[in-house]
Amino acid sequence: MEHKTKDLSYLGFENVGNIYWNLPTTALYEQSIRRREGLLAHLGPLVVRTGQYTGRSPKDKFLVEDAHNEGKIWWGEVNQPITTEKYEMLRNRILAYLQGRDLYVQDLYACADENYRLSLRVITESAWHALFARNMFIVEKDWDKLDNFRSDYTMIHVPHFRAIPELDSTRSDVFVILNFERKEILIGGSSYAGEMKKAVFTVLNYLLPLQGVLSMHCSANQGEDPNDVALFFGLSGTGKTTLSIESSRTLIGDDEHGWSPNGIFNFEGGCYAKLIRISNKTEPEIFETTRRFGTIIENVAIDLKTRRIDLDDDNLTENTRGAFPISHLPNASITGTASHPNVIFFLTADAFGVLPPISRLTPDQAIYYFLLGYTAKVAGTERGVKEPSATFSTCFGAPFMVHSPVIYAEMLGERIREKNVQVWLINTGWTGGPYGLGHRIDLPYTRAMIRAVLEGRLDGVNFETDPIFRLSIPVSVPDVPNEVLKPKQTWQEGKLYDEKSRELIEKFHRAFKEFETKVDAEVKNSGPYRFN
Repeated sequence: MEHKTKDLSYLGFENVGNIYWNLPTTALYEQSIRRREGLLAHLGPLVVRTGQYTGRSPKDKFLVEDAHNEGKIWWGEVNQPITTEKYEMLRNRILAYLQGRDLYVQDLYACADENYRLSLRVITESAWHALFARNMFIVEKDWDKLDNFRSDYTMIHVPHFRAIPELDSTRSDVFVILNFERKEILIGGSSYAGEMKKAVFTVLNYLLPLQGVLSMHCSANQGEDPNDVALFFGLSGTGKTTLSIESSRTLIGDDEHGWSPNGIFNFEGGCYAKLIRISNKTEPEIFETTRRFGTIIENVAIDLKTRRIDLDDDNLTENTRGAFPISHLPNASITGTASHPNVIFFLTADAFGVLPPISRLTPDQAIYYFLLGYTAKVAGTERGVKEPSATFSTCFGAPFMVHSPVIYAEMLGERIREKNVQVWLINTGWTGGPYGLGHRIDLPYTRAMIRAVLEGRLDGVNFETDPIFRLSIPVSVPDVPNEVLKPKQTWQEGKLYDEKSRELIEKFHRAFKEFETKVDAEVKNSGPYRFN
């Protein structure tokens, strides 16, 4: 499978070892096991460990600041600048490090809609990371096209190379650096594979809005009616994958999509699902992928005698993951495209336990909550996160947004109004009390609420307005106890609920302050009432 006629000298690679071009899944398995990168588990998945880092390192992401992106970047804590000189210095050290080493190259695509397709060449020192890229992105199966492949962007992935902060102007030995002028991505210092997919997502968040396409951190599915399309926005751990993988609906994609004038399209060709404590009973479709050849399982315990995995074991991390081609799911879309959505769900894991489990939003409220992006960082998803904590991640994906959040919000608002889209806020977090006192809202109840919306069973239901949050709450939902719909009724101490509500609302207003002068008054006043 080695293509000796190909080389990487045009990128500056010299004196490297073997270059393995576009190996299929079976060959990458062989390479991974031969190189002791992973273990073959019962029924076929490849089990790997990512070492020290079992989640993303968002504070180690940098964008090269140059004339190409002047005035286009939302600089700050999320998007940190690095100079071209520092980038080139680090890049040259990487090229020196790779001399004599074997490399794995995968030529892939991002974006199911060919009108916006991005050609991506992934170059990595690790066979299992090459397989991860092959699982996550769109595979070209025509060898003639692969022989003539020309990439729009190149990713150079060196998980075992460490940056030197004093020399490279990085924050730590981990780095994810995007260079929009060179059209290149450098990733190193961490074996956590999620850095690869989110780096490409960040590139698309830069490129697509400039082409009039809204890039979104959301999953999507479709009913039998082609016009019955739903989007699920939310950070990792809030339920995007779990709630969008529904046996009665076709999955378009589980994490990242674009919304163009033609409809929506998946950015990827695979899924990257959280696996901790899933079961055949609660999440059968995802569970079955952990028993399939081709699936990569990250940081899950494995019995070395029986080679069976334990999905309940969190000794390594809460952020155990499975990466698999979307075709592993029985109800996956073949095209990865769909029409315009008619329903949008904002998923938030409320660690305070005061938000209702379901509420309907006006278009102005939708923009407000989209910009706010309230949720809880779930344990293990990012470095240093040990337990859920309240956070505000604008656009439900701040670590990956490149332009000002207002740009994405305005694009979303225009589409919601133009297409008359229903928007719902779904709390998949805590009830009966905050984290530590209450418990996560039962998944069957959340599923029942989602189904009720999608089946139109709430169209004739009466709604009540929450006097503090100003959210419109249905008085009943089929298959859900009425008391579950009103958070205060699930708490033993109403006074404590009021205190936590006040605390969260103060956080809302502080978090939204940076947007108050950038949005219409109707949006600004769509949040909860202020306390005097």
